[in-house]
Amino acid sequence: MITNSKYKIVEKISDGIDTVVYRVQELTNETTVILKILKSEYANLEYVTEFKHEYEISKLLDLPGVIKVYRVENYQNSIALVLEDIGGQNLKQFINNNKINIIDCLKLAIKITDIIIDLHEQHIIHKDIKPQNIIINPQSMQVKITDFSIASRLSKENAIISNPNLLKGTLAYMSPEQTG
Repeated sequence: MITNSKYKIVEKISDGIDTVVYRVQELTNETTVILKILKSEYANLEYVTEFKHEYEISKLLDLPGVIKVYRVENYQNSIALVLEDIGGQNLKQFINNNKINIIDCLKLAIKITDIIIDLHEQHIIHKDIKPQNIIINPQSMQVKITDFSIASRLSKENAIISNPNLLKGTLAYMSPEQTG
């Protein structure tokens, strides 16, 4: 396993265009956390701002259905978020790895809907609800939502028509309000 002075990398969870996500063990207390790292050592201001925004939005939320963000820190000439690890996998992986009957599918849908309702009651619009941002623990069936990098506070959101090339989020999962 790859190690540095602070973490022992247990597994790579995802490898995106701008970020890489690892399940790591903290060497100081041997707890397992998720480390979301900007890939570029010298990331542009937009990505750093999104990371800090994700941290600021997430730290305000103390909801059972939201992955907790513990801290933002420098990591090997880059920036990283340290997140709660519920021992889960994203919804896409979960569906690919498990045969799900209709009752369990409906139970999951209700849990996800309840989390989104809780977010809206806190005046938060996630803006990127997709299978990769829904985490499920396959043993306990605990469900949590992650990745608040483009989320906004409801009171600060203005519906404006903008260039579709500048949309934030994943088009296939985007709400009509986001597309104008």
